[in-house]
Amino acid sequence: MDAEPLIRWDWLGNHLDDVWERTTEHLLLTVVAFFAGLVISAMLTSISRRWRWTATPISAVTTVLYTIPSIVLFAALIPWLGTGLSVPAVALTTYSLVVLTPFLIVAFDEVDRATLDAADAMGMTRRQRLVSVEIPLALPAVIAGLRVTAVTIIGLVTVGGIFGLGGYGNLIQDGLNRAFPTLIVVGVVLSVLMALVVDLLLVAVGAMVSPWRRSR
Repeated sequence: MDAEPLIRWDWLGNHLDDVWERTTEHLLLTVVAFFAGLVISAMLTSISRRWRWTATPISAVTTVLYTIPSIVLFAALIPWLGTGLSVPAVALTTYSLVVLTPFLIVAFDEVDRATLDAADAMGMTRRQRLVSVEIPLALPAVIAGLRVTAVTIIGLVTVGGIFGLGGYGNLIQDGLNRAFPTLIVVGVVLSVLMALVVDLLLVAVGAMVSPWRRSR
């Protein structure tokens, strides 16, 4: 009996619709978790900077959440939210804010104090200082945090496949159940490619929104 080939191109050609469906699910979950995590992280960062005493409990909570294994979190949410896309969306958003919040807090805390004092001396309002001074100076660290967050989410989406929650993880789990290597290889390769493409896009976005760094 011949061994199953690593890739069966005939199967792949006949199931492009299935692969596209999983790609759409994977990308949708990534986008939802990424932007939801960004909004929540920005709010937490704003709170921690306005009321400094909140920085410690916020960091403590995010640290505790980060220690929860992803499989455990997915499994704990299923009885409450069912087996739809809401479970991975909530779980991935949780991990995204856990990864991104510390990046944002550190990025803005490391903005040079003398520069902020100079902005205040020029009569800038809090909003003007944030938009014209703090965000541009913190942007490189923010982009780095966004890149780590996006790649982390893309990797964690595959964990949902263990529970049949969508994305490339479904392909991988199905391949393991059926001892069909093609599904596993397709799921893994496409996950890696998506992570690389998204990372490059964020690098490009960072270069576009900070042309002064590119020219320097």
